[in-house]
Amino acid sequence: MTVRDVNQSTGEPKWSLVGPGIVVAATGVGAADLIATTVAGSKYGYALLWAIIAGCIMKVVLVEGAGRYTLATGNTIFEGWSSLGRWKHWYFGPYIVIWGFVYGAAAMAGTGLALYSLFPALSVAVWGIVSGLLGMLLVWSGRYDRFEKVLTALVCLMFVTMVLAAALTLPNLGEILTGLVPIIPEGALINVLSVAGGVGGTITLAAYGYWLREKGWTTPRFMRVMRLDNGIAYLVTGIFVVATLIVGAELLYSAGIVIGAGDQGMVDLAGVLGERYGTWMSKLFLVGFWAASMSSLVGVWNGVSLMFADFLGHVQGKPHEDPDRLAGGRYYKFYIFWLTIPPMVMLFVGQPVYLILAYGVLGALFMPFMSVTLLWILNTDRVPREWRNKLLTNILLVLCTLAFAALALDQLRGAIVKVL
Repeated sequence: MTVRDVNQSTGEPKWSLVGPGIVVAATGVGAADLIATTVAGSKYGYALLWAIIAGCIMKVVLVEGAGRYTLATGNTIFEGWSSLGRWKHWYFGPYIVIWGFVYGAAAMAGTGLALYSLFPALSVAVWGIVSGLLGMLLVWSGRYDRFEKVLTALVCLMFVTMVLAAALTLPNLGEILTGLVPIIPEGALINVLSVAGGVGGTITLAAYGYWLREKGWTTPRFMRVMRLDNGIAYLVTGIFVVATLIVGAELLYSAGIVIGAGDQGMVDLAGVLGERYGTWMSKLFLVGFWAASMSSLVGVWNGVSLMFADFLGHVQGKPHEDPDRLAGGRYYKFYIFWLTIPPMVMLFVGQPVYLILAYGVLGALFMPFMSVTLLWILNTDRVPREWRNKLLTNILLVLCTLAFAALALDQLRGAIVKVL
């Protein structure tokens, strides 16, 4: 069920630099994040580079908090939330059900578009269904070792293609350095929040503790390697997203080129690369776009299914190690099915208006919910004293809360406007 990454002869941990951190980072960076960063680069050049760095720091703090709680207590993050009151169930339950249905359709559509752009013999919807079923097949058994290898390979693909695309644009290093100065261009506040908030995921951040468990990192002795794992993962993510900003700044900003919204923007960007550097670059970039989309799909199919299994088992009063609450159990497999099969309908008939509104509202609240609850949990006797928050961590979590609350208000306004 889990992979115990230990030296069998000594019983000592065999630490690896590639672990759950690269999984959570790869899962969190999808096509939507690439578009947000590329658009920011195309509008403001390098002016928002500092926001990417700030976003990485925020995610490191949040993921470290979730991981520290898991290792210090042996409990899952949902058990931590539950200790704050049953009202958390009334938020998290509807959220994970609605989120899964809508995200399943969006993830399959994104991977489908990437594959359609490469191989137009099949439609976007058909390629999306193929991607969803492939994701289901990869994670169905709950084997973490295979899952981690797949995600690592996809990370390598997306990293190499985006960094190569950035290198080909011959970026101006002097201008890049000016982007480290924290300024907000006129009218760019929402872009700043989108870039900072989009570096590396939302609900998948909370899945980190579950991936620690699957890796076999389950006690405080893994605290140091968890922090190293988390830091390296977001360093890689930061380089990747900076490369995306460079492409937007050098390729689009300087030429005044506008790309489409949503996943279509990645296809438009591939076309611009093809015109500038040749068809081979366009195809290679589309492979990277597919890898980014597919890594998010596979990561969610596994990580959020683990969260759902733990949630449902916990509210039913099942023991901590009950098979239904673990990878490969009934609840885990049900949620994978929920992510894959029912959302296929939306690939053909569109998205119901009120379901999208509920998705937008509940989803916008998740990041403020996570940062507030981590502040609450990690400053109380729910965690042994030595592993509670220090002053700097509390300051950073408060700043995270304020930033994500502002972004949530804008997302709520946008969701309501879109429906009306």
